[in-house]
Amino acid sequence: MKTTSLKERYKQEIVPVMREKFGYKNVHAVPALKKIVVNSGVGKMINAKRGKDSAGSEESVVADLVNEFALIVGQKPRIIRAHKSISGFKLREGMIAGVSATLRGQRMYDFLTRLIHIAFPRMRDFRGFEKKSVDQRGNMTIGVSEQIIFPEIPHDKVRQMWGMEISLATNAKNREEGIALLTELGILFQKA
Repeated sequence: MKTTSLKERYKQEIVPVMREKFGYKNVHAVPALKKIVVNSGVGKMINAKRGKDSAGSEESVVADLVNEFALIVGQKPRIIRAHKSISGFKLREGMIAGVSATLRGQRMYDFLTRLIHIAFPRMRDFRGFEKKSVDQRGNMTIGVSEQIIFPEIPHDKVRQMWGMEISLATNAKNREEGIALLTELGILFQKA
């Protein structure tokens, strides 16, 4: 039995279904997934470490996060530094504020496949996503509170729990097209 990748399934199965459902005359008018952006903030980790001992630098605190993040997304993340100081967040200009990775192409489809088939079923009390998490342009943002839902992370080596935000960017023209595309790709939505 040959398994097809999500990218091949999109071209062979999802495009004809979407053309029939929305009446697209041109294949290129069918909405597609353009990129997945995965972000994680490091503020709580740095502030917790600073409270225990002030000698530890923020780079050492973020090193574990960067390694785990790279295991999850399959590429080295970009480190985001603060552009200006914000005293309410205990953030100074130049400090590490978070990490981010933008996935495109085959790596994007591989990550989405792992997310749908492995990570989401491991989420606590997962019953599907609300349709209101899809915006008017057909993009969807998902919040994940624990990194251990991904099997790449060894549970015995986790020092600190951290969450992430996963944004699925499509080129859909409206919300209905975006929901239909994401449903066909395998995202589970709650029944209304």
